[in-house]
Amino acid sequence: MIICYDTFKFNSNNTELQGYFWEPQKTKAVVVLVHGMGEHALRFEDSVIKYMLEGNYAVLALDLYGHGKSKGKRGHCPSYQSLLDAVDVLVNKAHELFLSQPIYLYGHSLGANIAINYVLTHPNKVKGLVAASPLLRLAFEPPKWKISLGKLLFKVLPSLTLASELDVDAISRDPLEVKRYVDDALIHDKVSPMYLFPVLEAGENALLKANELKTPSLIMHGTADRLTDHKATVDFSNRSHLTELKLFEDGYHELHHDLCKEEFIKTVLNWLDKQ
Repeated sequence: MIICYDTFKFNSNNTELQGYFWEPQKTKAVVVLVHGMGEHALRFEDSVIKYMLEGNYAVLALDLYGHGKSKGKRGHCPSYQSLLDAVDVLVNKAHELFLSQPIYLYGHSLGANIAINYVLTHPNKVKGLVAASPLLRLAFEPPKWKISLGKLLFKVLPSLTLASELDVDAISRDPLEVKRYVDDALIHDKVSPMYLFPVLEAGENALLKANELKTPSLIMHGTADRLTDHKATVDFSNRSHLTELKLFEDGYHELHHDLCKEEFIKTVLNWLDKQ
């Protein structure tokens, strides 16, 4: 089925990033994929990407700054704008490789935050957006002292990384998926103030500007997500007339690795096919 798989490197904001490319035998459209915090693009290869290829969608993906096989301090990025810049490089590469094919943007969690803000600032670059469990707001409230310390560090030591203390059991109801996450050597739990606070600010910005969205979008979230707030996703959808919302009852954070993964993938592919 797959006639092309390749890796490539590219430079963005003086950092070498790792890119990936998959192409099926007959390509009808292209999906640019952006992963979540602490993980990497290849975690999607046996789930989302596999089914995209079976549906004749080519996929381009990258490891963000400080993630996976990309360079940079683990859990740190130069700025929020640098995240948008890296995605723009990948979108442009998709347009170069597939001149006549429509391009879609797919983001999970942090990646969905970036993807949403990308289409808000680049309204004509992609035909559609798929956002899964977007990090628009956290689903929990960190201790006030941690927020105060983090904001201070953001001003004086924005690249200092601390443990994210992620609740790994919150990613999936499937214990095998949780184990895979824990055993993945490319996954880290580091995050810098520069990677956290601008992202949260961008999430609030997206909520304020949802009515300006000009890109047809599918937004999905699990109602039992303990990491990112599904109510913020509902708010975003309610403020935009171009958004189709799909909630997965009792779904956890990684819907593509959760017990509802088959329904999730079917929802994504059906929506893409309709576009």
